[in-house]
Amino acid sequence: MKLTSIVSYGVLFAATLVLATAQPLRAQENEFSESHIEAARKVVVATKAMGSFDDILPVLAEQTRTLFVQADPSRTQEIVDVTSEMALKLAPRRRDLNNTIYQVWARRFSEEELNQLTAFYESPLGSKVADSGPTITALAIGAAREWQNKMSTELVAMVREELDKRAAEAQ
Repeated sequence: MKLTSIVSYGVLFAATLVLATAQPLRAQENEFSESHIEAARKVVVATKAMGSFDDILPVLAEQTRTLFVQADPSRTQEIVDVTSEMALKLAPRRRDLNNTIYQVWARRFSEEELNQLTAFYESPLGSKVADSGPTITALAIGAAREWQNKMSTELVAMVREELDKRAAEAQ
């Protein structure tokens, strides 16, 4: 695939996304008071909920770099340089994601509830919960996968045994 085709598809895709999401976001921006959004921002900061989004732009830059290098390896250094430049130009737009996340929280919690959550997460116990959250989630997902695999093995064995039993009875 030629580099210009990739760029054309990328521009078309990006334009479609912008048009599809711009209007709803604009309508939502005025839905909450400044103090409500500020309360949401404080709880998001206190819960350390934004850390999982820090890799989005670097990952996108790497994927973009890979895509263009695969299409035209002879321009690798130029592609690396341009991709890095363009990613840095997009970095200030992280505020858009932050604001959307604040609105997500504001939509689900009243301003008073957000203030209570902030007070909790700023306490020693709340801070421990925020710090431990990613580790606990990873461990819980691992435990769920392990349990799922065990249940799958047991279910297959039970079904096989029952089918064999029924087949033997039918003879």
